[in-house]
Amino acid sequence: MTSPETMAVNLDGAEGSAGPVRGTQGPFRIGMIWLAANLVVTTLLTGTLFVPGVSFAVATTMIVVGTLIGVGVLVLVGNMGTRTGLPTMALTRGSFGIRGSLLPAAANLVVLMGWSWVQAMLAGVTVNALVFSATGFSNPALFSALCQGIVVVLAIFGHTGISRVEPWLAVLILVVMGFVFVAAFGTFAPGDFAAIPVDPELGGSPLVTLDLVIATAISWTVLSADMNRHARSSVAGVVGAGVGYTLSTTISMFLGLVAFSAVLLRGDDAIAFDPTVIVAEFGWPLGVAIFLSVMATNTMVVFGMVTSVVNAQSRWHLRFLPTAIVLGTISIIGSTFLGLLDQFTDFLFVISAFFVPVFAIMIADYYVLKRRGYSRQLLHERPGSRYWYLGGANWIAVLVWIVGAAVSYVLAYVTASPIGANIPAFVLSFALYLALMAAFGRVRGMRLRDPRDSAPTGHLLDGADQTAALRLEH
Repeated sequence: MTSPETMAVNLDGAEGSAGPVRGTQGPFRIGMIWLAANLVVTTLLTGTLFVPGVSFAVATTMIVVGTLIGVGVLVLVGNMGTRTGLPTMALTRGSFGIRGSLLPAAANLVVLMGWSWVQAMLAGVTVNALVFSATGFSNPALFSALCQGIVVVLAIFGHTGISRVEPWLAVLILVVMGFVFVAAFGTFAPGDFAAIPVDPELGGSPLVTLDLVIATAISWTVLSADMNRHARSSVAGVVGAGVGYTLSTTISMFLGLVAFSAVLLRGDDAIAFDPTVIVAEFGWPLGVAIFLSVMATNTMVVFGMVTSVVNAQSRWHLRFLPTAIVLGTISIIGSTFLGLLDQFTDFLFVISAFFVPVFAIMIADYYVLKRRGYSRQLLHERPGSRYWYLGGANWIAVLVWIVGAAVSYVLAYVTASPIGANIPAFVLSFALYLALMAAFGRVRGMRLRDPRDSAPTGHLLDGADQTAALRLEH
């Protein structure tokens, strides 16, 4: 555990450390990690939300366009992790301040907890359907809790093993997805899918579809630096994450779109975001693939949630195991509230409202104001740090975050925007942050340029490596 004064002490580069780590993975490995992470039931079932609210062609187009827009934000934040060695929430110290970063970190905890609940519920509902078809026994809440219980145990004792086998699970899941594609297009022609009539009463639109796809990318960006800080170079991180995330999202969402459309074409009852509908259509192999995807991805979500809390502030002296037990218990209890599945669309929009402004601020601060470099003072939990700002927080970033989140909410729920909610919220937050930082650039603690900016920047282990080498020489 680091001292209250600085996180620059005892940073050993351990996998769960909030301190910087030295990445060693190439683009293929990073790409496989991202491919495996997003071949998950939530992404697949998001594809079931589009048709017949919009046409099959529009849904397909928006999946591709939204993924390409969202992955741009994801790789920019991920590259910050590669260049510094820090996870996403630790990087918010640069723009929000040492203490101010606790605000997005708290929001991140809420989001990750919500994701763990939703994915456990979907696994539980799927397992319940398989058990019911074989035995007649049904208790989806029980199976959701059991699935999440397995996840918590794996997160505590087996997260390293899961991270290693997850790419191989991705291969298995891709095989099952291929089977579903063959079955769907072997039964119905492409023209049949294109001819599915749009139901205007559902209130769907291309922009709502686009916003949902972008929101999916934003929800994954909270972990982008966590994953990409293990890349050996910026090129490896950007290429690996860009290709891996784009492929996994488009394949998963398109599979959900195709599978749900096949159910519609067959004339069966079709309920969006219900895994039992498509499992009933394509059989138990898809159900098993859904279960495995949740076990792998949710394990890393819970592990990331625990390490974020443990490492948020070193003065708390929290230990991993007790924290994991507390958060794991909450996640197991929450996984039984199956009604949350009916609010998944709102959940995605809440995530985007919370984090689109955060990522706009982070990108503006790192790439524009700080000129692609944070110094090791980012690790110092004391007023002498460059990133202490006023009282430990950059109140301009906090203000812009509130404004950006409010704008995102208004555009999503109050006044329909002709270009959706996420894009204007990002642009506004980005521009407003730069403008206010420039306007208050001479205020103490808020200045754009600071003498401490002359400290060496780059990977934050560079200075530690040099210090260690000097000690060895003497």
